[in-house]
Amino acid sequence: MDTIDLKAWIDRTETVRDVLSPRLAGQFAATLDLEGELAEGTVAPAMIHLCLAQETAATTALAADGHPPRGGFLPPVTLPRRMWAGGEVTFLVPLRVGDAVTRRSTIKDVAMKEGRSGPLCFVTVEHEFESGGQAVVLERQDIVYRAAANAGSPAEVSEVAPEGRHREIVTASRSLLFRYSAVTFNAHRIHYDVAYAREHEGYPGLVVHGPLQATLLCHYAERVWGSAPRQFAFRSVSPIFDTEDFSLNTEQDGDRLRLWTARLGGPIGMQATASW
Repeated sequence: MDTIDLKAWIDRTETVRDVLSPRLAGQFAATLDLEGELAEGTVAPAMIHLCLAQETAATTALAADGHPPRGGFLPPVTLPRRMWAGGEVTFLVPLRVGDAVTRRSTIKDVAMKEGRSGPLCFVTVEHEFESGGQAVVLERQDIVYRAAANAGSPAEVSEVAPEGRHREIVTASRSLLFRYSAVTFNAHRIHYDVAYAREHEGYPGLVVHGPLQATLLCHYAERVWGSAPRQFAFRSVSPIFDTEDFSLNTEQDGDRLRLWTARLGGPIGMQATASW
């Protein structure tokens, strides 16, 4: 890969408009088993912005892995595996059902690194969601591209994650993963095509979306604290699959919460912090 060419994507921008319709809000709530009325004008659940202003590439234009073609807004990184590495969200003003929303996105950085599994390319994207002439959500996304799985490489041994003071168990059902893919218009096949995930990506099963884990943790923070956080940061540590249930965990750390997901009897999947 030519890092000079990739860095030419820095400062590239994109603007997309959408409407947070009652139908979308209802589908999001149904996917996550959220209770409460979501009529027009009511405050929408946190992290629903991830369902808005998604890229709408034609089905025939999708790559073999289900991702849109590279080289549009995002740089044309040739490493085959693309995943969320983490991010940070600041909630400025509550989004409401029925709001017209504009997403303005900017590529802030492209960086090549060498990891234990080979070359990595990190792309940092900043999003500003605006509604009614004011910013409502600010988000930083850290996207990582990596080499294909090496079937001959030994599995890494990781420590078993601790249990939080507060803990909930989540069933990583295929229905949940499929619905979340649908509501976020995400066609990445590792989340719904188990044969592809196993045979082409080397995973033991379907991968639980990073954004889905982040959303579940953010909602858990709201339930534990009693109100929605103003700021939420998260980082992926290891993948979680549909082959077993996983847990949501939290511990209070001063005026904030530390949170993490973990496979049952396994390592941390995603770690996060929520602050008010």
